[in-house]
Amino acid sequence: MTILSSLGRASRSAPLASKLLLLGTLSGGSLVAYSDSNKKEEEQKQKKKKVVVLGTGWAGISFLKDLDISSYDVQVVSPQNYFAFTPLLPSVTCGTVEARSIVESVRNITKKKNGEIELWEADCVKIDPANNKVLCQPVFKDDPEASQEFSLEYDYLIIAVGAQVNTFGTPGVLENCHFLKEVEDAQRIRRGVIDCFEKAVLPGLTEEQRRTKLHFVIVGGGPTGVEFAAELHDFIEEDITKIYPSVKELVKITLIQSGDHILNSSFAEQKFLRDGIDVLMGMRVMSVSDKDISVKIKSSGEVVSLPHGLILWSTGVGTRPVISDLMEQVGQGGRRVLATNEWLQVKGCENVYAVGDCASIAQRKIMGDIANIFKAADVDNSGTLTEEELQDVVEDINVRYPQVELYLKSKHVRSIKDLLTDSEGNPKKEVDIKAFESALSGVDSQMKSLPATAQVAAQQGSYLAKCFNKMEHCKEHPEGPKRFRTGGHHQFRPFQYKHFGQFAPLGGDQAAAELPGDWVSAGRSTQWLWYSVYASKQVSWRTRALVVSDWTRRYIFGRDSSRI
Repeated sequence: MTILSSLGRASRSAPLASKLLLLGTLSGGSLVAYSDSNKKEEEQKQKKKKVVVLGTGWAGISFLKDLDISSYDVQVVSPQNYFAFTPLLPSVTCGTVEARSIVESVRNITKKKNGEIELWEADCVKIDPANNKVLCQPVFKDDPEASQEFSLEYDYLIIAVGAQVNTFGTPGVLENCHFLKEVEDAQRIRRGVIDCFEKAVLPGLTEEQRRTKLHFVIVGGGPTGVEFAAELHDFIEEDITKIYPSVKELVKITLIQSGDHILNSSFAEQKFLRDGIDVLMGMRVMSVSDKDISVKIKSSGEVVSLPHGLILWSTGVGTRPVISDLMEQVGQGGRRVLATNEWLQVKGCENVYAVGDCASIAQRKIMGDIANIFKAADVDNSGTLTEEELQDVVEDINVRYPQVELYLKSKHVRSIKDLLTDSEGNPKKEVDIKAFESALSGVDSQMKSLPATAQVAAQQGSYLAKCFNKMEHCKEHPEGPKRFRTGGHHQFRPFQYKHFGQFAPLGGDQAAAELPGDWVSAGRSTQWLWYSVYASKQVSWRTRALVVSDWTRRYIFGRDSSRI
């Protein structure tokens, strides 16, 4: 304060030239300080590792939401600038929930982070792991200036592009079927359903033609197909037939399933039977045209033709071309999905990670490491393991090989030590390599691939973000299990999926659920549980409020049957 006062008095008493000199000195100092500040910020930004994220689905958004971006320069490439709550897509097809109620702008999600995340609305068309680059094509193909390809360099690449529809090479599927993977798909189906009714009430059509227009076929008895069938049935029964009463008796819904059951649930099959939904099991689709669908009955080999007005194809997922190309580059050609290790790292690429539907964890078999595990546990090199030596590696084995826990559950035992017993069932005080190998010989039979669900993708994205957040710390202080082959510890604990259950709305305010602990529930109470869970899982309070208000509107006013 004294210095500033002195400068003030000096400036008031000094001549004009001196005042200008003083002002220049002060402002020059400010410019130097400002320049130094900018320089430090630029240097700090250059030190940050560059992370490129491909995709804004469940896996990509979960990664971005949980990532501490203070240590990373993050760039996102996605053909959509929004995140969609895909489990509610069947509800969008029939107007139970509006499309805008289940989407949230990615920029709204990322702006809450303490830093800046850049988003490019484009498709990744080529991944070059050898040079740490990705080639991208903007989605604005009608604008020459905004459709030029560009490339991005990365230190770490997160692949979360999901999967595309799998047609299994069936002729006519791409040209004549609807799919349900994106919001735009749901909107097209909604318009298609209304169009079928509008066509059916036109004058001059025969009854057979009207029946054909109003025959809705769903191929695939998984969650998406079953939920759409249930939503469509409720839409028709509760709303549509009231405004198209003349064709009420001509409507038919058929579900075609190649397996012997839908959802592995007898409750679902009985519910559909009561509702009049025709479930055809043990059938394989041979071809699809604009007028009919040909199916082969597996038991007899007979091929029958079913006329249709609208077909939903929901039979699984396939590999995107950019992923197929990457697999060829890293020696994974011929696979259906990208293989990663238990840390979600793409095999053959040190700094590339893959999460969600585009990848699958290639779990390591315990029997391939059994000799190394025994050697690491046998500290005194006696050729046998004592109870204490075994206890020292049990936790590491359980963490490193998740199939062990599943195997122990199948045998109804708590620990690996319970498998090491003598002929009378008493615990052995010491075991040799043969007994150890024999006790664990059936473990790898419990290895299972994770399902391609939103739940798995979200958990993988969140797990990977947490690994990135503590990457520097874990380099010095690894938290993972022992490395049985090379010694030391893994940097992180491997990914472990926790199943929180699965819901399937069956229409008529009834739902089926498979919950943790092998608990199966079905009925109206399960439907209300479904409402509460899906509302709580929304990505923002805005979408949560909109979805709940849509459900309320549907109960009071019914579903909107306009073509919009």
